[in-house]
Amino acid sequence: MEYDYRKMSDRELVEKAGQGDQIAFRVIYDRYSAAVRLRVGSYFNWSADIDDVVSVTFQKFFARLDAYDTSRDLVPWLMTIANRTALDHLQLIRREEEKKEGMKSKNADVADDGREILSEVDPEEEIINGEEHERLMGFIEELPDRYREVMKKYMIEELEYEKIAEELDLELNTVRTRIHRGKEKLAEMMLRGEVK
Repeated sequence: MEYDYRKMSDRELVEKAGQGDQIAFRVIYDRYSAAVRLRVGSYFNWSADIDDVVSVTFQKFFARLDAYDTSRDLVPWLMTIANRTALDHLQLIRREEEKKEGMKSKNADVADDGREILSEVDPEEEIINGEEHERLMGFIEELPDRYREVMKKYMIEELEYEKIAEELDLELNTVRTRIHRGKEKLAEMMLRGEVK
């Protein structure tokens, strides 16, 4: 039987998504991702942070579908998840900044004139846990070719969009689009647990 997903109610979509229907996942995402982006956008200065929070919000939402009370409106529940995810992300940013500051102090030598000289520190090795890094690499390796290299440079090498465009000889908008779609595909893969 063929369904017209776009005309389905939130409740029907959630029920289908709960049964593993990927089209229902996509329709829910398409229906509410702009609203989530608008809600969390004021928290952050960088669009990459907003993208991350939107992606994680939907990961959490889909992971907790069984806890959703279908007699209630979906939007307040989704926005609560979005707000909490945004706050968690802000805390993570603050912790990373504090950690970097701590590493600077810890690795500082003192020059003859009393000024601090900072040693070379590789924040990526300090921040990324080995197992999480391997798991993330596994998911990234499963991406289609057009997204794989862009996502490696963005998520692993932590390059800015402009630098990725320059290194891969791509238009800036192409890089933005591929990162956005790559994040969506990674979120879907993580939800399905395709790579262990």
